[in-house]
Amino acid sequence: MPPSATPANTSPTRQRGVASILVRKPIGTTPRWRVGLVCRIASSVLCLAVVSAVTAAEPTVVVERCNLFDPESGKMLPERTIVIRGTQIVRVSGADEDGDIPADATRIDGRGKFALPGLIDAHVHVVHVLDFAHVTGDEVLPLYLAAGVTSIRSTGDELVAATLVARFAAAHPEWSPRVFTCSPLLDADPPIHRDIGRSITDAAKVPALFEELARWNITTVKIYAGTSRPVGRAIIDEGHRRGLFVTAHLGSYSAQDAVADGVDGLEHIWSVFNYVIPPETAKQPGHRGRLDLSNPLCESLVAELAQRKTFVDPTLAVFRNMILLPDVSEVRDHPDNAVVPQRLRDFWPDYLKRSGCPQGGPLEDRRREFAKFQELTGKLYRAGVPLLVGTDSPEPQVPPGFSMHQELEMLVESGLPPAAALRAATLTNATVLGEKERLGSIAVGKLGDIVLLTANPLDNIRNTRRIELVIHSGQVCRPDILLKRVPKQ
Repeated sequence: MPPSATPANTSPTRQRGVASILVRKPIGTTPRWRVGLVCRIASSVLCLAVVSAVTAAEPTVVVERCNLFDPESGKMLPERTIVIRGTQIVRVSGADEDGDIPADATRIDGRGKFALPGLIDAHVHVVHVLDFAHVTGDEVLPLYLAAGVTSIRSTGDELVAATLVARFAAAHPEWSPRVFTCSPLLDADPPIHRDIGRSITDAAKVPALFEELARWNITTVKIYAGTSRPVGRAIIDEGHRRGLFVTAHLGSYSAQDAVADGVDGLEHIWSVFNYVIPPETAKQPGHRGRLDLSNPLCESLVAELAQRKTFVDPTLAVFRNMILLPDVSEVRDHPDNAVVPQRLRDFWPDYLKRSGCPQGGPLEDRRREFAKFQELTGKLYRAGVPLLVGTDSPEPQVPPGFSMHQELEMLVESGLPPAAALRAATLTNATVLGEKERLGSIAVGKLGDIVLLTANPLDNIRNTRRIELVIHSGQVCRPDILLKRVPKQ
C-alpha cells in the first residue's frame, strides 16, 4: 500500500478426541494390574470407536492421475493421485502404487489436468480501501478462492475489523480463503494512514505495544514509512523475541539499515529501488527510468539481501495498475477489474486522484520506471534473494484474487521461470507465514488446498487462469459458483 495513496489467524476446526474416562463403579479388591489393563482396553475401544466415527463422518476427495506441481523441485510430476480426508491430505501416490479409495469418495478425473498447491497472496488488505468504498471484506473473499488463492496475508488493517473478517473466513471455508493477520502500520506521529496506522516514536515503549498486539494473535508485524531507525530496530528485536515475522515498507528507515538490523522482509520493490539511487544520479531529470542497476550501491544492497536471505515482496501489480500506469487503457480496462463490486470500481478513480496517481511524470518516463522495477526484480531473483508474491489488493485496479495472476505474469516477464514464480506464490509465501508444515505444497499431512488447471502453467504462466476447480481445506469449490456470491453493485 503506497504512502501516497489483521485478525486472529485461523486454523481449520480440529476434531477433539475423548479427554477422559470417568470410572463410576468402585474398584474394590480387584488387582491393580487388572484394573489398569481393563481401563486401557476400555479406553482403546472407546477411542477407536470415536476415531472410526469421526473418520467415517469425514468426506473424502480424490483427484486421480493428475500432473502435480512440486514447488521443491520445480517439476510437474505425472500420474499422481491425491487423497484428501476431511481437511487433510492423507495420500499422494504414483500410477504404480495401489491404495484403497472409499466407495463414497468424491472422485475427480485428473487426467490431462495440472494440480498446483493453493496459491497464497502475501500482501492484501481486508479492510483498508474497501471501507472507503463501503464494501466489507466478506463481500470480496470469494474472489480469492475463485482465482485459486486459498490463503491471504493481511499486511495492515484496522485490527478489530480484520479479526472479524478472518473469523468469518474461518467459518465459511467453502467460499473464503484462510486469512492471516498483521499489526497496524507502525509509523511516526501522525501516521501516514490514520485509519490503519499506529504511532510509535519511543523505542522504550515497543515492548508494551507488543504486549497489546499479542492478544490479537497476529503473525506479521509491519514497520511503515515514517518509522525511525531506533524504533525500527526495537520493533525488529521485540518481534523476533516473540517469534513474529517483521516486514517493512520503508521510508525514513533505509533499506541498508533495516537489513543490517535484521528485518525479515521488505514490502514493495520501492523498498529496494529507492535506496540504490546514487545521490548524483538523483539530481538528473527522469533518472528513475534510466537508473543503471549495476551501480555499486545497488550491487552492495542486492548482495546483502541475498546473503541475509531477506524476503522481498515486489507487488508489481500495484505499481503498474495504480501508481505508474493506471491511465493506460490495457490497465484501466483490464477484464479482471470487472469481477469486483461496482461500489469498489466506482471508488477507484476517486482514490487515484486522492493519491496523486499516476505518479512519475510523462507516460514514457513512467513506462521506463516500471521497466526498471521489473529489471530489479529479475536481478534480485538471479542473486538468490527470496521473493514473495503479493499484490496489494484491493488498491485501485488491483482486483482481489485475480491480480495474483497478473503478478505471476509480471514476475515471469521480469525473468523468473514459471516454476520459480509458482514456488514463491506457494511454498515461499507459506514459509513467511510460519505455515510451511501445513501449506505451500501438495503432500501428506498438509491441508487439502489444490488448484486444478486444464493447462500446464510451466509451459505458459497465463495458464494459472485455466482453473477447473479449487479445493480449499478439502472442500471442492467451483469458480463460477463462487463468483455468483460476489455482489455486482
